[in-house]
Amino acid sequence: MFKKILIANRGEIALRVICACKELGIRTVAIYSEADRHSLPVRFADEAICIGPPQLALSYLNIPAVISAAEIANVDAIHPGYGLLSENANFAEVCDTSGIKFIGPRPEVMRLMGEKEKARSAMKQAGVPILPGSDGIIATDGEAVEWARQVGFPVIMKASAGGGGRGMRIVRNEEELPGLFRAAQAEAAGAFGNGDLYMEKFVEHPRHIEFQVLADEHGNVVSLGERECSIQRRHQKLLEESPSTQVTPELRDQIGSVLCKSLAKIGYSNAGTIEFLTDHDRRLHFIEMNTRIQVEHPVTEMVTDVDLVKSQIMIAAGAQMKDVLHGPIEHRGHAIECRINAEHPEKFTPSAGKITAFNPPGGMGVRVDTAAYAEGVIPPYYDSLIAKLIVRGKDRDEALSRMTRALEMFIVEGIYTTIPLHRKILADPDFRAGNFDTGFIERFLAKK
Repeated sequence: MFKKILIANRGEIALRVICACKELGIRTVAIYSEADRHSLPVRFADEAICIGPPQLALSYLNIPAVISAAEIANVDAIHPGYGLLSENANFAEVCDTSGIKFIGPRPEVMRLMGEKEKARSAMKQAGVPILPGSDGIIATDGEAVEWARQVGFPVIMKASAGGGGRGMRIVRNEEELPGLFRAAQAEAAGAFGNGDLYMEKFVEHPRHIEFQVLADEHGNVVSLGERECSIQRRHQKLLEESPSTQVTPELRDQIGSVLCKSLAKIGYSNAGTIEFLTDHDRRLHFIEMNTRIQVEHPVTEMVTDVDLVKSQIMIAAGAQMKDVLHGPIEHRGHAIECRINAEHPEKFTPSAGKITAFNPPGGMGVRVDTAAYAEGVIPPYYDSLIAKLIVRGKDRDEALSRMTRALEMFIVEGIYTTIPLHRKILADPDFRAGNFDTGFIERFLAKK
């Protein structure tokens, strides 16, 4: 097992990794920018090293600074958390070159799955169901027209290196395709330094469902089931739950089996999430893979009792799956997660500043992952997520009641948060009945 791990991240995920390391008896090193000097990860890590000013490019995304801190602290491994450098294959390679274990998949596998068109092709070859679409990167708008005629409108253009909705355009007819193609290409190039686009059939009113997997470095892969992630705004998830009301036990086992075989074939290791869209017939279609721990991983932890972060660390240290999980995966009850962001709940504008009062809820079946605290400052430089509220109930009804109660008892003052928005979502009849898709939030906001 590792003796010391550096956490190349900040906020609640950095604190989450510190907790896992403490339980495993591993010393931790927190890195921080000048804006995070008084953060809880800095307080609870065994060591802390400042790596630069608040700007991401000069601190948390500065690979030489992160590696220098790791070498100064003499760590065995680096956990990247999510976001930032977590899916940066170049960073993983630098870790390997420096003799530091990167807690995640190998760089070449990250590159394969990180370029969405290549991932799509690899999954198709492995037998994972995918949406009809282009056979590779589309070079010109004329080529895009030809593919659209084959696939059938509507189609969606996607950035191969993209995410978060950037470099993405829905095209409903041939006349608008050339202009939208060039707009998506330019946006992708500006956002990711890579303007490559591919095309898929656009699914009207889909559900967004993802599967959590763990894979050791000995060829063993297990599926931990699915999460429902359809409640999102502009491709950013707001609320997740598990299990999905759209997935039967038979479909869960079927997709899990196919994923395990396909990921073993490409040599995947550590934690990963495979994302799907469902059509009107509840068929799942692969869209992309995230080669890291997800923001919403606690939802799976609550229904399986598997600590995914500790599992990541043990796998990276060389443990086999049988020693990580100690038995088959069992699903119990229903879990829901609400992402609490420092944003105006209706305008969705960021809300930085000092938290004047902070009271997280408790009680049976309630978990709060956060690095926020009373008198703590939310800086304006980073992602707006300040807490994740997760509950588990014996079924969805109890989970909904428990989440409603927990949101009512969650006090955050001094800044705006999305807590009022979540309370309204949970009170919506369509949401409570499970009648929603990825367009739910837009329709929900339009009703107000």
